[in-house]
Amino acid sequence: MVFNWRPLSDWDASLVVGDAKMPLIVQKYGGTSVGSIERIEAVARKVQAARQAGNQVVVVVSAMSGETNRLIALAEGICRTPDPREMDVLLSTGEQVTIALLSIALKKVGCPACSYTGGQVRILTDNAHGKARIKEIDGGSVKEDLESGRVVVVAGFQGVDSKGDITTLGRGGSDTTAVAMAAALNADECQIYTDVDGVYTTDPRIEPRARKLDRITFEEMLEMASLGSKVLQIRSVEFAGKYNVPLRVLSSFTEGEGTLITFEDEDMEDAKIAGIAFSQDEAKLTIRGVPDQPGVAFSILGPISGDNIEVDMIVQNIAKDDTTDFTFTVHRNDFDKALEILKETAEVVGAREVVGDKNIVKLSLVGVGMRSHAGIASQMFEALAREGINIQMISTSEIKISVVVDEKYLELGVRTLHESFGLASEL
Repeated sequence: MVFNWRPLSDWDASLVVGDAKMPLIVQKYGGTSVGSIERIEAVARKVQAARQAGNQVVVVVSAMSGETNRLIALAEGICRTPDPREMDVLLSTGEQVTIALLSIALKKVGCPACSYTGGQVRILTDNAHGKARIKEIDGGSVKEDLESGRVVVVAGFQGVDSKGDITTLGRGGSDTTAVAMAAALNADECQIYTDVDGVYTTDPRIEPRARKLDRITFEEMLEMASLGSKVLQIRSVEFAGKYNVPLRVLSSFTEGEGTLITFEDEDMEDAKIAGIAFSQDEAKLTIRGVPDQPGVAFSILGPISGDNIEVDMIVQNIAKDDTTDFTFTVHRNDFDKALEILKETAEVVGAREVVGDKNIVKLSLVGVGMRSHAGIASQMFEALAREGINIQMISTSEIKISVVVDEKYLELGVRTLHESFGLASEL
């Protein structure tokens, strides 16, 4: 069976494993969940329990915690810039170890199992080593194993290109593998097991009264992930939403229902805000006194994007003297490079000065309820103003409002907004 990223409704149902009598679930376990032999054996017991409950089970695993970093360090000990193709060959071995160990553990508890690398499943990708994208999945062998009663254990994070070279999907790519497998097999649910027990209204380390959400929409989860939430990899949420894969975040270490990521319904519209995200990876750059004329934005941002630097929020102000101040944010890692480029641009366009600030954070409200509730922005601005928190930049979309504030206000800002919008749980 080859999955060509078509809508699932286009599939011949006779080819889809999920239409078998037994429900099919895909479970993904991250590096922390398989970080030791004891934890791998605990995962085996969880998988066996799911199988004994009457499910067909496909398991996708990451490398053991710390293993990918160890392998990177080995390569960089030889060369500061290792060849990307050889790095993919090296890094893919981390997951290969895990699938073998988990399959051994499953057989030990009496559960028939079979392990597969990405190449053996035939997860076909493009040839962008280190950040490959999945093009097709051939699930023929997986289907045969499931029908014969085996648990299939698949290496996450990896695939092969058209030449048969091993590729990797980038950090967090095991989430993407799991969702892609679930979509290809038309699974009833994709379960992402992590070291947290679900998606929270904000980071509990910042706000102890953060509340675990029972449900959140794909749109909200995408925004939360893009704005700083580290629970799920963005591409995995995109895949799940595009191919209608029910996605659930659960804990490997505690029992519970976790958080279901699904489509919007009427009940979800009743809640104004789903959560508060924040990003500390922000830096702000401003070029002042730029002659206000057509093409000024391109003259500033063209060289920035030409050096593969992503720009996030943008503000432009026009002065009375026919000049403009142009402010934008970039990832903090790109600040120094972007600052140098902007200084060169300032000389070319005749700008007055260039200034930068790395001591900022982005706070964001996210919620599909914004579509049907007026006054969210004013409530946000009022709450921050009461605490003396000055807003430097503002960006909005249909279900998101983001502001840039001084970094020292991160915790106060998150807690203030969390309280203002009634997101706190009862301790």
